This record gives sequence, structure tokens and C-alpha cells, in this order.
Amino acid sequence: MARERDRQDRDDRDSEFVDRLVHINRVAKVVKGGRRFGFAALVVVGDQKGRVGFGHGKAREVPEAIRKATEAAKRGLVRVPLREGRTLHHDVAGRHGAGKVVMRAAPAGTGIIAGGPMRAVFEALGVQDVVSKSLGSSNPYNLVRATFDALKSEDSPRSVAARRGLKVSSLQARRPGGGTDVGAEG
Repeated sequence: MARERDRQDRDDRDSEFVDRLVHINRVAKVVKGGRRFGFAALVVVGDQKGRVGFGHGKAREVPEAIRKATEAAKRGLVRVPLREGRTLHHDVAGRHGAGKVVMRAAPAGTGIIAGGPMRAVFEALGVQDVVSKSLGSSNPYNLVRATFDALKSEDSPRSVAARRGLKVSSLQARRPGGGTDVGAEG
């Protein structure tokens, strides 16, 4: 009875996440009888409400590699603060190896302007408006890690105010334009 309830809880928890397959890599090992193929999968998982993670899984079969990658992604979820639940609070840059990314907050209606691996991260995260550019390496593994590096440095005005012992309104008043939305004339 308890085991069945645990399985039901796990299914409910898993159903809240969306997963995006970013990349599958086929590798061959040459053995005496020919080639043995293996597969590596890169998966991004998120709840579209500010939590996102990525995972890497390797196996002899594609579905098994995807399952392993999804499990790894769910274990490594990070929370990212979003402005109005749709865009970033401020512009950020991140890097991993030779992969560099730049992300900018965007006004409502802009959409997700991003390349493949970064787009998967933003869709899983729940971002609706963002402008981004990847520079350097186009390796999907490095781009996803660089995107996560940038997202980890994302901070909300509320957390900055709490850390500095100020009120959010006093921080917002210092912004150019008096706390108006990004892209608005001010």
C-alpha cells in the first residue's frame, strides 16, 4: 500500500516537469566482431515556473540514455528568479570552456530569441521574453553549461534588498527610469 502511494507521488511530481532533448551523440567502440554503438543524451528539465536542470546520460540504447539524463536533470534542479514570471531581472553573461553566452531581459511580446540549446533551457525554465546570443563554441554541452552559469548569477531585487538591508522600493528608485520595464523610454 505504501509502495503504491510512493509511486503515485513520484508520478505526480514527474508530471509537473517538461523535458527537452537537446542532443544525442552516437559513439562507436570497435571490437573484434565489428562496432559497438553507445548513445549519450543531453536533456533539460524544468517546471516552467522558475526551476530548471540539465542532465547527461549514457547507455547502449537511446531511450535508456534519455531516461538516465532525465533522472540526472531532476536531481540537479536550480531555482532562477524571474521578473513577472516571464523574463530575466537583468542582463547576464556566462561561460563554460569556450562556450560564452549573453542574455538580456526583454519587453513583453519579444519571445525567446535564442539558439537551440539555450532555447531548450528557456522553454523549460518558463521564460517567455529574452534576447540571447551564444559566442565561441557551438558545442551543445558547453552552451547549456554556460547558460546555467549565467542563470546562477541572476538575482532578484528582493534578494538584493534583503542582503543589503534595504527596501525594494529604494533599490528600484535608483534604476534609470525609476523602476520602469526594460525597453521602455525613460
